[in-house]
Amino acid sequence: MAANNLDVVAIKNGTDLLDSSTVIDPKPDKSTFVRVKTTLPKRPFPLNAERKAVFTERLIIRPLSKDDLPALHELRTQPEVMVWTYLGVVDRDIGETWQKLEPFVEGNEKDNYNCAICLRAEGGRMIGIGGFHNAMWSFGWPEIGYMFRKEYWGKGFGKEFMRGWNGIWEGLERGEVELEVDGRTVVGDGEGGMVKEVVIAVTAEGNKASQRVLERSGFERFLTWEEADGGGRGMVRLPTYRLVVEER
Repeated sequence: MAANNLDVVAIKNGTDLLDSSTVIDPKPDKSTFVRVKTTLPKRPFPLNAERKAVFTERLIIRPLSKDDLPALHELRTQPEVMVWTYLGVVDRDIGETWQKLEPFVEGNEKDNYNCAICLRAEGGRMIGIGGFHNAMWSFGWPEIGYMFRKEYWGKGFGKEFMRGWNGIWEGLERGEVELEVDGRTVVGDGEGGMVKEVVIAVTAEGNKASQRVLERSGFERFLTWEEADGGGRGMVRLPTYRLVVEER
C-alpha cells in the first residue's frame, strides 16, 4: 500500500491561497430543504449491458466492470489522488477498493451511473473514474464526481470527460419528480411551478484545477461551506458548483 504522509487538511484548504474575506455559507441542512417540481433521469437507470460507451477525441467513457478492480486499486492507492476524497487517504487493500467498485458493476448499477474513463490509445488503459452515485445528495440533487491518475493531470482530460459525461447525462430519458432540495440551489420557477434541473459538484478550496474544469464545463460557483474532514483532521472549505441541465 502506498504511504499517505500528506498534510491532508492543508492541501484541501490550499493554505497559502486562503482568502480570509471569503464568506462561509451555512452547510446544507435537510431540515431547511424546500420541495420543488423538476425533472430527473428516470430510475432505475439502464443496466450496464444496455449502456453504450461514449467516445471523445482521446477518451472512452464506458460502464464499469469487475475487471476494472486492479486499475481502480492503482488509482485509489495514489496519495495525491486520494487526498481530495472525503477520507483523504489511500485504500488499505484491494478489498476496500472492491467495496468502492461493487455498487457500479453488473447487478448493482440500477441506482448509479458511474463510468470508467479510459484512453483510446494505450490499449484502452483506465485512467480515471467519474459520474454519479446514489450516495451523493448533499443538496438534494445528483452530484458529479471524478478522479484521474496523477500521471494524467494537466492534460485536459477532465474537461474532455465532463463534455462526454454531460452528453450521457442529458441524453437519459426524464420524468417529472418532486424533490426536497436546498433552496439555494434552485434556478427558475417556470411554467407549472417547475424549477430547472441541476447537477451539483462539490470541491475542496485547494483544488483549483478541478474548479477550473467545472467552470470551463459550464458550472457556476454559488456558495462555499465548511465540513469536517473525513479523517477528523480539521475543517475543510468546500466551494460548490451547479450546472443547469439543458432540455432535449
